[in-house]
Amino acid sequence: MKKVADILHRKGSDIIYVSPETPVIDALKLMSEKNIGSVLVMKNGAYSGLLTERDYARKVILMGKSSNATTVQDIMSIGLPRITPDNSVEVCMHLMSENNIRYLPVFESDSICGIISINDVVRETILSQEETIAQLKDYLHASM
Repeated sequence: MKKVADILHRKGSDIIYVSPETPVIDALKLMSEKNIGSVLVMKNGAYSGLLTERDYARKVILMGKSSNATTVQDIMSIGLPRITPDNSVEVCMHLMSENNIRYLPVFESDSICGIISINDVVRETILSQEETIAQLKDYLHASM
């Protein structure tokens, strides 16, 4: 059974973050530059929340707010389920589906160690299935 640790190992350990006081436009520029759909929000080295493209669309664009005048803390997602590297990919799928979210913060003890996305979960599931198929093919060829 694949774990969150497998996803983080494949993705790398870069943690990209902004402060809560960052103007939304600057956070969006960073997300565009890094080609990511979410960014951690950190204050004094501690996790505060997560800013996603969905937060921007629903809490800035649809509300007619200014991307320059609105800060990240005004629209970030808080209270998301927390997962650990030991959680299974299946647990992540369930949490994402149950909560209608696309990103989960990953914690080791009380420290943030990454984010996983629904895309990461789907990719890991596909890779796991491909590995299983390859093992079954090898087993069938060896037994003939």
